[in-house]
Amino acid sequence: MGHKDYLFLKRLAVRLPFDSFRFDFRGNHESGGQWRQGGFADDVEDLVTVIAYLRSTYGYEVDMIVGHSRGSVVGMHWLCTAEEGKRVRALVNVSGRYRMHRIYDGTEAYKEELATKGYYDWNVVVARKPVTQKIYLHDLEEFSRWNSGIVWDKFPSSIDVLTVHGLADRTVPVYDAIIYARIFGARTPGTHKLHLIEDADHNFTGRQDEIVDCILEWWEAKGSGSLITGVFRTGIRGKL
Repeated sequence: MGHKDYLFLKRLAVRLPFDSFRFDFRGNHESGGQWRQGGFADDVEDLVTVIAYLRSTYGYEVDMIVGHSRGSVVGMHWLCTAEEGKRVRALVNVSGRYRMHRIYDGTEAYKEELATKGYYDWNVVVARKPVTQKIYLHDLEEFSRWNSGIVWDKFPSSIDVLTVHGLADRTVPVYDAIIYARIFGARTPGTHKLHLIEDADHNFTGRQDEIVDCILEWWEAKGSGSLITGVFRTGIRGKL
């Protein structure tokens, strides 16, 4: 679970050279409703509602989607299925999961509880407040069946994509970022940049400003027309 000011998102909004909008999916932080582990369709519906509101109320058009983890998966699905998605120019995919069945990797500790009760209590902290969610077997099954592979055939070919992933991520395996690089790197005219960050975990703890700098640098390169598919900052010597 997360919220609209989570991790690097608020810092990024302050520094972006254009208007941006952040929101909580249903059942998260300040949004009402019921959150479900497998409720990706609900999240996509929330995104559709928010975009329709921004368009009808303020006349906004979406130019870039930025998502972290679950938010990336939801954003990609919307881009693949919405007519408006074809007009979006950029996607930032941070710690996005591709192999949805790997959600079971983190449930081994709850195996006995799942077997006896059919669910386990997931204790997390959201916006500095303790939250407990019941994770049912059918939620995990629904999560694992979510069609992340839709991006192979339905993702708009014109969108430039930046994928950022921490090499110390223990929630979503870094190999998922490689899969996305294979998918998005095969398109044209859209480009794909892959940026892997050493020692960074799933939430980029202590590295928030680094993520923001990376996104802004990539966006500037997009604006100058210098993006080409490959590894981010190719040719630039980094710290050893």
